[in-house]
Amino acid sequence: MSQYQPNRILVINPGSTSTKFGVFDDGKCILEKTIRHSTVELASFKHIIEQFAFRKQVILQQLDIEGINVSKLSAVCGRGGLLRPIEGGTYEVNETMLTDLRNGYNGDHASNLGGIIAHEIANGLNIQAFIVDPVVVDELQDIARVSGVPELPRKSIFHALNQKAAARKAAEEMNIPYAEANLIVAHMGGGITVGVHHNGRVIDVNNGLHGDGPFSPERAGTVPAGDLVSMCFSGQYYLDEIMKKIVGQGGLVAYLHTNDAKEVEERIENGDDEASFIYDAMAYQIAKEIGAASTVLNGNVDAIVLTGGLAYGKMFTDMIVDRVNWIADTLIYPGENELQTLYEGAQRVLQGKETAKVYPSNQDREEHSLHGERL
Repeated sequence: MSQYQPNRILVINPGSTSTKFGVFDDGKCILEKTIRHSTVELASFKHIIEQFAFRKQVILQQLDIEGINVSKLSAVCGRGGLLRPIEGGTYEVNETMLTDLRNGYNGDHASNLGGIIAHEIANGLNIQAFIVDPVVVDELQDIARVSGVPELPRKSIFHALNQKAAARKAAEEMNIPYAEANLIVAHMGGGITVGVHHNGRVIDVNNGLHGDGPFSPERAGTVPAGDLVSMCFSGQYYLDEIMKKIVGQGGLVAYLHTNDAKEVEERIENGDDEASFIYDAMAYQIAKEIGAASTVLNGNVDAIVLTGGLAYGKMFTDMIVDRVNWIADTLIYPGENELQTLYEGAQRVLQGKETAKVYPSNQDREEHSLHGERL
């Protein structure tokens, strides 16, 4: 009788200035590393996508140092990038996907490197490469796309990887299949997104990149549209300056000159009334978004889930729970656990619990376009 061999999966999560990766053996993390990249190291690359060979080599060198034999890997799974809108799930990396990642179909972002590096490593080992729940997951119901301006439909760009993982965890805890659950999940980190999970699909969610919703540690969220237009045409700002006000220098950064929630809480504990007021305003906006989301489900909410880095702060989560506990019980899962989530997505496919989805081909795109359908 042959000895059982566990699935050994390498997972990769590239960030703007770091590369996180881990190795899992059937649920057990046997290696987790974060490699920081200095500005000097990255300065020679004009575009993020040009970093893939450098980052791939960093990963392979570290695996060798740690004594991990890559020939024993069963699969490689990378963070999904800014692809075309697709439904949630685990996707096998194919040539169509690689083309869109390399060309930066929806933008030049570090997450685009995940699928490319996964493919490059897996291809040399003759094993499968996957991505899981990229930020462009789009399962919106059609009515949620209407913005009030036909030329500006609402878009689905959110923390799909962590939201889906937290939702599955909550459903399991309540003994409800995720495919039958009604959940409101608030991912609270550098950006904040509040998703309505209905029967395993995120049917409504705010655009957490530079669209709408609560302000966050560094993003402005929804702002008065008319005043924003006036600011844009005032002649005082360039385009990149306006964008920085919306993403990067908005939210807590704009008001309190920091994106560090721990620092804000320390300032509050030391009697900083302005910090207390703005922090409460951020919690207020999240609670208001959760309340609005509950109407999408006609008030039939199984649970509210708070997750992401800000969920570590009890002061902050208490502010939110106090305002929304009349809707449903609140479950709190701090952090993002991205590597674990990537592993679980690939493992479900390897175990036959799910079938890997196929990223749309050019022919599929043309057919959908002809029929006016969303990919």
